[in-house]
Order: sequence, then structure tokens, then C-alpha cells
Amino acid sequence: MYHRTMIAMGAATAVLAAPAALAETPRELLTTAAFQTADKKKALSLIAQAIAASDRILATRPGDREATLQRGVAIGYRAKLTRSRTDARTSQEVFKRLAAQNPRDAEAQMVIAGWHLDAIDQLGGLVARTMIGAKADAGEAALNRAVALGNDRAFYPGLAAMMRIRKDPGDVAQARRLAEAAAAAAAPTPLDAQMKRAALAILPALRANDGKTAARQSRKLMPFGKIAD
Repeated sequence: MYHRTMIAMGAATAVLAAPAALAETPRELLTTAAFQTADKKKALSLIAQAIAASDRILATRPGDREATLQRGVAIGYRAKLTRSRTDARTSQEVFKRLAAQNPRDAEAQMVIAGWHLDAIDQLGGLVARTMIGAKADAGEAALNRAVALGNDRAFYPGLAAMMRIRKDPGDVAQARRLAEAAAAAAAPTPLDAQMKRAALAILPALRANDGKTAARQSRKLMPFGKIAD
């Protein structure tokens, strides 16, 4: 009964506009899988490639932060698509270790936030807590830390805006504040650019005080939003 489990966290980790054929790094492969693929089988193939690529990097550079993070994200993505509790818990352990190694790692905080909040969104609070230990307060705390640590970039407030309005369509003021911040923030990376576009996409609904529409839009802009359930 592990229906629809997990992890928005991936939004927090990867965005690239390159097609799958040009994707070489684990991050690029996962970006294509999460944001550009509408077929579950293809997405799982790209995820497997990302895990294999991460493993190759870690074989020569044990402890490499980027490869470790992307391997954790890939396992979390696989958990989402295959409903694997084992994968879900494995990915959480990766994120917790990275956050412990560097408490000021905004990306690690964001994937932790996504791990908790996406599970709760998909399973409901009680089931998510019982099955995999997802907690709303832990997700909220990590989300706040991520935004505070990465507030000079569009990615963090942009993703936070979508997470918040998805969690509570009535929380328009908070989501709008975050989306406005993302729209005005710098976008030095493709990841920032994508989240800035996402923030701009939901802003009209937020400005119209239409939280339900903004929440629906946000779900489609998060990882695997193109894949029919």
C-alpha cells in the first residue's frame, strides 16, 4: 500500500534544458527524467543511468558531494515512481548525512524538505508518518532553512512558493511573497532559471488570490508533473 510515495526533493536538485541524448552528468540525467519526460519507463531508465553514473564517480572519488547528492536524489525519484519504501528511506539517509556534514548546505535542506512534504502531500500526514516517518514540522523547518540559506537565488523561494501553495491553497499570501521574491531574484544557473519561470507561471493565480489554481499549476511544474499517475 505504498501508493504514490515521495519526494519533491528532486525539484530541489536539478534542472537543465538539454535533451536526454546530450545529458551526461547525473544531474542532467535526473533533470531530463523529472522535468522533460512524460513516460514512466523512460524516466526510470534515465534514473538508472544517473545512479550508474554516480557510482562511477564515487568509485574514483569516494565522498564526492555532488555525486552523493545526485545518487540520493535518483534513489528518491525511483522510490516515487516504484513506490519503494526501502528506496525512500535510503534516500533520506543520504540527505541527512549531507546536511550533517554541512548544515549550511541549502540544497541538502531543500531535498530534506521535499522528502517530508511530498510524502505528506501524496499519502496524507498519518500514513506518511507511519509508513516512512515523514513529518510536517521537519519538512517546514528544512524548507525555511533552505530559503534563508539560498535567498540570493531564485531557485529556493521559487520552489518554496510551490511547496507551500500545494500544501495549503489557502496560504496565498506566503506563497505569493516567495514567488515574488523568486521572480525578482538572480538566476545564475539553469536550475534558478527554471524555478524563476515556475514562479512567474503561478504568480497570476496568486495575485488573483486563487490558491487552488496555483496549487494545480505547481503540481505540474514539480518533478514528474508530466507523467500521468
